Amino acid sequence: MGVPAFFRWLSRKYPSIIVNCVEEKPKECNGVKIPVDASKPNPNDVEFDNLYLDMNGIIHPCTHPEDKPAPKNEDEMMVAIFEYIDRLFNIVRPRRLLYMAIDGVAPRAKMNQQRSRRFRASKEGMEAAVEKQRVREEILAKGGFLPPEEIKERFDSNCITPGTEFMDNLAKCLRYYIADRLNNDPGWKNLTVILSDASAPGEGEHKIMDYIRRQRAQPNHDPNTHHCLCGADADLIMLGLATHEPNFTIIREEFKPNKPKPCGLCNQFGHEVKDCEGLPREKKGKHDELADSLPCAEGEFIFLRLNVLREYLERELTMASLPFTFDVERSIDDWVFMCFFVGNDFLPHLPSLEIREGAIDRLVNIYKNVVHKTGDSFRRRQKEKRKRMKRDQPAFTPGGILTPHALGSRNSPGSQVASNPRQAAYEMRMQNNSSPSVSPNTSFTSDGSPSPLGGIKRKAEDSDSEPEPEDNVRLWEAGWKQRYYKNKFDVDAADEKFRRKVVQSYVEGLCWVLRYYYQGCASWKWYYPFHYAPFASDFEGIADMPSDFEKGTKPFKPLEQLMGVFPAASGNFLPPSWRKLMSDPDSSIIDFYPEDFAIDLNGKKYAWQGVALLPFVDERRLRAALEEVYPDLTPEETRRNSLGGDVLFVGKHHLLHDFILQLYQTGSTEPMDVPPELCHGIQGKFSLDEEAILPDQIVCSPVPMLRDLTQNAAISINFKDPQFAEDYIFKAVMLPGARKPAPVLKPSDWEKSSNGRQWKPQLGFNRDRRPVHLDQAAFRTLGHVMPRGSGTGVYSNAAPPPMTYQGNLYRPLLRGQAQIPKLMSNMRPQDSWRGPPPLFQQQRFDRGVVAEPLLPWNRMLQTQNAAFQPNQYQMLAGPGGYPPRRDDRGGRQGYPREGRKYPLPPPSGRYSWN
Repeated sequence: MGVPAFFRWLSRKYPSIIVNCVEEKPKECNGVKIPVDASKPNPNDVEFDNLYLDMNGIIHPCTHPEDKPAPKNEDEMMVAIFEYIDRLFNIVRPRRLLYMAIDGVAPRAKMNQQRSRRFRASKEGMEAAVEKQRVREEILAKGGFLPPEEIKERFDSNCITPGTEFMDNLAKCLRYYIADRLNNDPGWKNLTVILSDASAPGEGEHKIMDYIRRQRAQPNHDPNTHHCLCGADADLIMLGLATHEPNFTIIREEFKPNKPKPCGLCNQFGHEVKDCEGLPREKKGKHDELADSLPCAEGEFIFLRLNVLREYLERELTMASLPFTFDVERSIDDWVFMCFFVGNDFLPHLPSLEIREGAIDRLVNIYKNVVHKTGDSFRRRQKEKRKRMKRDQPAFTPGGILTPHALGSRNSPGSQVASNPRQAAYEMRMQNNSSPSVSPNTSFTSDGSPSPLGGIKRKAEDSDSEPEPEDNVRLWEAGWKQRYYKNKFDVDAADEKFRRKVVQSYVEGLCWVLRYYYQGCASWKWYYPFHYAPFASDFEGIADMPSDFEKGTKPFKPLEQLMGVFPAASGNFLPPSWRKLMSDPDSSIIDFYPEDFAIDLNGKKYAWQGVALLPFVDERRLRAALEEVYPDLTPEETRRNSLGGDVLFVGKHHLLHDFILQLYQTGSTEPMDVPPELCHGIQGKFSLDEEAILPDQIVCSPVPMLRDLTQNAAISINFKDPQFAEDYIFKAVMLPGARKPAPVLKPSDWEKSSNGRQWKPQLGFNRDRRPVHLDQAAFRTLGHVMPRGSGTGVYSNAAPPPMTYQGNLYRPLLRGQAQIPKLMSNMRPQDSWRGPPPLFQQQRFDRGVVAEPLLPWNRMLQTQNAAFQPNQYQMLAGPGGYPPRRDDRGGRQGYPREGRKYPLPPPSGRYSWN
């Protein structure tokens, strides 16, 4: 589904789910950067246990941002990613687990969407370059002014795909980052960190959900764990609801549409390339000091509280006078399933269902109507169906007084006897005939009733100010079904066999998506083989359609996926013989890589919203072609083409540290169970990592501008989630012992979603928070202490607070201060960091008044009194607070502080140049 459209609808209908984040910023004192102490209580008045990062939502804005200058090279991209994670960590402040998941090889159903996006991005990039050159020539011919065209490295975002060198380097950089933070940041002191990089198959958010499902099925799982998931995709809301965890929050950047972007020719704001006139740039500031600054501020974060959304949905979906007991958990599952129909990453949305036209509200109204009609007869119909299959009974089984009875049971208590069977049968027929019939072509109004006027597709006069694109289907006119199938599928609507095939594929897709959200990937091979969806009115007789999937399927390998989703223009990320298959006219799969293709707007306004009409990849043909080029892979390419797993990291103060260290010392080759009492109840299997980070061993920095970690105490090991049988069913229920959060919504909150007034989210999780302000006496005091007209006050020469991060790596050397000599590798810092105890040693103040029962791992943590001892080095700070690398390491090239200078690569290099 469209992320902006869904989020806009959700925030308007359920505004109280949104909370503005309270973010504490790093301070500077006398030129010294003092980082945020994330070990202190969360200023948002909430304490989170686990933070999950859907890393692709971080990687993309950090590598090719839209609202600020792009990083100059790959090194700066990595530092930007580090800083973004730091910022999120300081807001959320998890106390138990940090789970970082990067998209790995996706199921085939998702690869079709990835293929569409990457082909479209390549096509739009080439068209934009041609248009930019044309406009430039026209402006210069008319005597206009344009800055000189500079040759610079163009970042191809398609490299953010498993199997590329970029993703391999990113995994190495994140390992370094985790080790650095575990050694030097007090907020990470007792944290467990799991990294699932691009070598581990699965989408990032679904790897996170799979982890949560498998941990929930363990006896040691804490049912009151407070989860926080970072990501901007709309499906994260559905996935969070599908866990049925009572405490689940999503953090994301606040969506602000229409952010200003500079013109690609003159770098000025206010117009696009096509409207550029080549006018001289106006001076910004008295001395033009603001020439290179962008008119935008740093993005702000918001929380989406799913427990509050559950309150909204419980009120909205509750139905009175039901013939069965209402279960809010099952109704939430139904709501999640209904949202699939308005579009997801695996299936196209049903025609005539648009979020901006109230599609979800229509579906909810229809749902509430049909539940009353079918709820009381569903079990009876299922029971009768089973009887018919066993006894081969007729398809029609009369009910009421005509229901067949077993011999001898006619006179049993409660049975009805028909005094006039013929009259009773006549009345039954008349009752059925009097019910309003609904034809397959009948459309519905917003309340689910048949509409005599046909569909309610929005017409031009009801649309936004921008003109609607030409619509050849015209759902509001008679004959819409015939036109739809002719235009979209090039078949006649009367072709019942073809329509049945489309419906069956779509129903299979609904079953696949539902299992994907609640149980995991049902099949790595299945995909929907059409570009468009059928009509809901075509869903006839779907109860008997098969919904089983082939078992034992395996994901593609990374380089195989690249061949399935990349256009030929991105072939430079592939081995030479592999990329030749994309461009050689004699290639057996050349038809998979069209240089041009049609985009059907399909009723939308913009090309990026349309449907890319690309041929589907035949897996059999692709594998056959790749068999001939597999021998050409180098050892490095073979390594990148292999599937990997997750890695777990802990610092020296973690209870698991010595246990893992002992595994390496004994050289155990068998997988070892994770002791849950040492790791907040986490269970799984450990196995030794050949590329492990080990204590007292140097951690080399993969970023040339950052120095190595010479005093490392962190440790890493391979981690595997608990394994279950393929047919195991994970329970989609609230677990025993789980406590529902206290209600948040008040009667006035129900009115805010319908009166159309501007809604301002609260700040933090405490709705009674009072804004901090200074009274007149405080301002008078500041006036005496800080002279007017002076940029500095009495604090300008003050040293940092005495207990602030003694000797950590963030703090640069003060002027004239001597550098501490290198310590021996077996020595530990002596000065202890003294600050507030970690929050899991304190009473949890977000769990309610009742004291929380101590689980085994909580009891052990409360007896732990080891003080955190950060690294004692004090060095010049580099980008992002990292110490710069000395250029004296043998065998490695030193780089200037401004970043890596890339020479022009050969034609087969990683990046394309323009």
